[in-house]
Amino acid sequence: MYSKVVLMIFAAVSASGCGTVNTTFRDDAIASNKLARWHSHCDSVPRIYSGAVFDYCTLNAEPRHGTGFDGYPSASLIALDMALSGVTDTILLPYTIYLQRKHGDIKKSSF
Repeated sequence: MYSKVVLMIFAAVSASGCGTVNTTFRDDAIASNKLARWHSHCDSVPRIYSGAVFDYCTLNAEPRHGTGFDGYPSASLIALDMALSGVTDTILLPYTIYLQRKHGDIKKSSF
């Protein structure tokens, strides 16, 4: 029973796309393009606590109709990912401080 719950949580986080992975370990263009595609009201995302901020920016976007499995994550999945990203961002804090000083914020694409 416990393994089913863990599997469901893992599936939910995977479906929404981990904010920390999108902003810390992938190319900046991926997070930048997602913010633009989802019409987020955020113009940039700082690298420090970038996963949680990225998730906030996806919540702070124009409403969209999605179930979380069609490329547009649902609000409940984003909220779950925001909590998990906050924990992961705290663990990665020394690395993200370095990235912030070296590269600055992740800017939203304009198209």
